[in-house]
Amino acid sequence: MREKSFFKYLNTLIPLIFSGLLCITLVFILWQKTNTDQLFIDTLSNIITIFISISGFLAAFIMVYLASSALGLKKNRVQVVDNLSQITQKMHNFREIVSLLLQSKVWLPGLKEYIDNDFEALNFFEVKEFYKGKSKLAIEFLQESHHFGDTENLYLELKSLLMLRPKDRKIPKNVIYPKIYDKAIIKKWLEHKCGSGLLYYFGYKFGIYKETLDIESVFKRHQDKIISLANSIDPEVFEDSSFNEVFLSKLGDHMSNNIIPKLFQLQEDVDTKMPRILNYLYFIFLFLVMFGILLPLSFLIFNLPVLLLIISYASIISIIFFLTTTFYQFLTKEINS
Repeated sequence: MREKSFFKYLNTLIPLIFSGLLCITLVFILWQKTNTDQLFIDTLSNIITIFISISGFLAAFIMVYLASSALGLKKNRVQVVDNLSQITQKMHNFREIVSLLLQSKVWLPGLKEYIDNDFEALNFFEVKEFYKGKSKLAIEFLQESHHFGDTENLYLELKSLLMLRPKDRKIPKNVIYPKIYDKAIIKKWLEHKCGSGLLYYFGYKFGIYKETLDIESVFKRHQDKIISLANSIDPEVFEDSSFNEVFLSKLGDHMSNNIIPKLFQLQEDVDTKMPRILNYLYFIFLFLVMFGILLPLSFLIFNLPVLLLIISYASIISIIFFLTTTFYQFLTKEINS
């Protein structure tokens, strides 16, 4: 990885060095020419307008491109923020469903006390990452003989969905629904497919766990509220659903494979920085304006020394050389990034 980053650095540095050397060489040659041929100064002065026109055209083209790109980025960002707001609300609704399930009597007697008291300093992510050896409590938990038919893992998973930071241990009395979820917790939910436990326990393996997960014990008003919340998440997916194991498995599958990945991706899109190619083009635009327009105009208006005009010509030629040798490289990087 270090070798690749070093070569990428060289790919940008080498054209910059050659452009700088070209600029210095041109300044030296042109200055020598003006010292040996006085008519050459008139030649340089006569082509100022052409030189300014070329620089102005290139600068104007880049400026229009930068402005249109900025408007496009703004429009896209507004759309992403709007989509993020919608997905965040869906996540709120899912977490509210999880809260109702955790409070219900779907669990075997004693399970909640066992997890919340005996293992209150343990969270789901540490159990899933026991192989890293960072939590002795996680290893102890996995080595214990539990008496809840393995449903304690589902309980821990659902608890993790009500937490806002990966290192949280306890569920707050009043569940918090933030405007924007912390990327660290979303990354953990995504990494460990949080929500898929509902699919596993109530879908694939419900025949094994139906004696340890009592769906009928969930209050009827809570069942209705859960169905209502699920419909607000996706009316098409949960249309005409009834509160049963099929519904819960479908809910877990939808959240782990659809909503949480979208939530993560949209937050990534919101945090995306301005494309490097725009920074690159702005750098070119700035130098074109400074050395291709302002400096020659200053020479004409204030009758400045001819050396400044030479520096202007040499700088613009070097910039065009740099643009020619690096534009394709920057464009390729942006397409592949």
